[in-house]
Amino acid sequence: MMDKKIVFFDIDGTLLDHDKELPASTAAAIQALKQEGIYVAIATGRAPFMFKELRESLGIDSFVSFNGQYVVFEGEVIYENPLDKERLHSLKEAAHANEHPLVFMDAETMKASVENHPHIHVSMGSLKFTHPEFDEYYYQHQNIYQALLFCKPEEEELYVRTYKEFRFVRWHAVSTDVLPSGGSKAEGIKKMIERVGVRRENVYAFGDGLNDIEMLQFVGTGVAMGNAKEEVKQIADFVTKPVDEDGILFGLKKLGLLK
Repeated sequence: MMDKKIVFFDIDGTLLDHDKELPASTAAAIQALKQEGIYVAIATGRAPFMFKELRESLGIDSFVSFNGQYVVFEGEVIYENPLDKERLHSLKEAAHANEHPLVFMDAETMKASVENHPHIHVSMGSLKFTHPEFDEYYYQHQNIYQALLFCKPEEEELYVRTYKEFRFVRWHAVSTDVLPSGGSKAEGIKKMIERVGVRRENVYAFGDGLNDIEMLQFVGTGVAMGNAKEEVKQIADFVTKPVDEDGILFGLKKLGLLK
């Protein structure tokens, strides 16, 4: 197993293009990797229920989800790192006082802390999801691996100062991910490669967003998409073409993983 190679792919802006479509060349490249005996996994900020169809269409059953907080290897949960319930309650109370809603996510579903909010509509809509159902206290009865806080960048600072046990990673003009402090895709990948027994230099990852930085720095070879944010390109070992210009296939060939 030690010589086995594994490639982790982010989803949005990496596997999926800006219309949330999977390019045909990417689907073919994933199947070709598997035929070469190279292990394929997903590493995403999304919840498992948000990419179930994609996993099934690509035949992938190992993934790092919620930016590293919930890791599944071949269908089995091997690592969980939920948010602290008491601090989440405190965050919700503070956010509501500022009229900033939240969405709570577990492995199965998500619930909104308010019934209807334009920030939730616009940011969830950008992922092709509708406004989640309302359940203000959903976090009290479930393990929540990630929350979404809906506020503008300048309004976020207050929460960053107050909630040191949480990490805030912005993914939209009006929304930021709330993760356990120290949580990242890199941490989740670490758990999986320990389980599989793959050496770090045989680990590759493709990504484009700010939540991919630790992952690309941690793996043996970190690849930034041509459409990645500038900060991501600067830390990557290699920059491939954009997602909609067959960037995955091009990158895999350049790295010698595919012929």
